Amino acid sequence: MDAKKFEEEWIKSWNSHDLEDIMKHYTADIEITTPMIKIAGEIESGSLKGKENVAAYWSKALTKFPDLKFELIDVTSGVNSVALYYKSIMNKKAVEVMFFDENGLVNKMIAHYTDL
Repeated sequence: MDAKKFEEEWIKSWNSHDLEDIMKHYTADIEITTPMIKIAGEIESGSLKGKENVAAYWSKALTKFPDLKFELIDVTSGVNSVALYYKSIMNKKAVEVMFFDENGLVNKMIAHYTDL
């Protein structure tokens, strides 16, 4: 896993707002957990599972935040995982930890934000 290459492609996808390009990084059974799901999606668990559910949520989020732009602060790597530290929406900083399957696709993501 080349963490820097992944980060560059991931940030570029998100900043393009092209949902199809964003979703190419994730498995069909992707599971995400983020406080933004509680805030923007009004789902108390803060988690979603399945590519279709995640894509539907992110589609709404991209519409709600048309000026969304991520700026990388740092990237770290672990065992089959990366953590991206970046400037996110609403002037928040985020740390997003992504875990990869054997094909190099993200199958689990957990995000943390400053001051929500």
